Amino acid sequence: MTIFLPLAAPAPQFVVFTYCFFLFRFMFSSGVVKLLSGDRTWRDLTALSYHYQTQPIPNRPAWYAHQLPLKVQKFSTLMTLVFELAVPLLALGPQPVRLCCFVLMLFLQGLIFLTGNYGFFNILTMVLTLPLLDDRLLGAFIAWPEATPNQSAALLVTAIFAVFLFLNLCQLIALFYRPGWISRLFHRLSPFMISNHYGLFAVMTTERFEFVIEGSIDRQEWLAYEFKWKPGDPQRPPRQAAPHHPRLDWQMWFAALNPGSIEPWLGNLIVRLLQGSPEVLTLLQQNPFPTAPPAYIRLVVYRYQFSNAALKRTQGIWWERTLIGRFQPMALQKAASAGEKLS
Repeated sequence: MTIFLPLAAPAPQFVVFTYCFFLFRFMFSSGVVKLLSGDRTWRDLTALSYHYQTQPIPNRPAWYAHQLPLKVQKFSTLMTLVFELAVPLLALGPQPVRLCCFVLMLFLQGLIFLTGNYGFFNILTMVLTLPLLDDRLLGAFIAWPEATPNQSAALLVTAIFAVFLFLNLCQLIALFYRPGWISRLFHRLSPFMISNHYGLFAVMTTERFEFVIEGSIDRQEWLAYEFKWKPGDPQRPPRQAAPHHPRLDWQMWFAALNPGSIEPWLGNLIVRLLQGSPEVLTLLQQNPFPTAPPAYIRLVVYRYQFSNAALKRTQGIWWERTLIGRFQPMALQKAASAGEKLS
């Protein structure tokens, strides 16, 4: 089937190059920050031996990827750096080279999508790779109409993309050296959000802490609230959420990076659970108090790690967890401040 797109005219070559340069800078930055951070796990190639179980919301294939031998994990880490530091350079080459870059970047994003839940991030990145293709490659699927180029429009678009290219060059320079004028430029442009630095997992998280929220009527029996996506019950397998982006479960991962204190928004969540808010309860997998909200809620902190194949086969558990500590129980009048410390 051929799709007909009534485009006014092909984009100027300068615009196409700017798109490709942006894609190069976008991916290259992710690799550079990993090395410049000084993080040990990237430098000794052990980062992926932690990543699958400590990423924000693991899925089921992540459990299997975590079981791979250390040599495979190190090779995968090395290839991640190659895909982020070397492959993006292909985006700046001629068409046959750009096609190779397109295929390799799609392969990387597919692997990330397969082994983790990152919402629509991977899909958006795949869309960004489309400028790497030219009309000849797309001709089998899209019929390009003949059009008379509009010189005025082309000049305007070229001018806009010249500014875009300049800002991307500045962001690239700032990865290694940030003179005062670049810092001032970024500061003045920051309200418009038209150019931003970028980089993922510069420092690998090596331990996974989780908040488990428990409620009680009498402070004797405690029942856990189960979230839809984040780890909780060790016997429940990780789930695939992407391309959906579950914001609450995602934020719970960030909150547990510092498990010794309660962030204000997490305190508000506890208040809403003590009030029995229907809107908040719909964000959870199940409500252990279906008839009336609990009188008390406490936060319990566990260290989680993927189980091994033997434990999964004999006990049916996907996660092992170790108790770190408990916060003092909070009633409604006390939860609003949420200033308690971990005991």
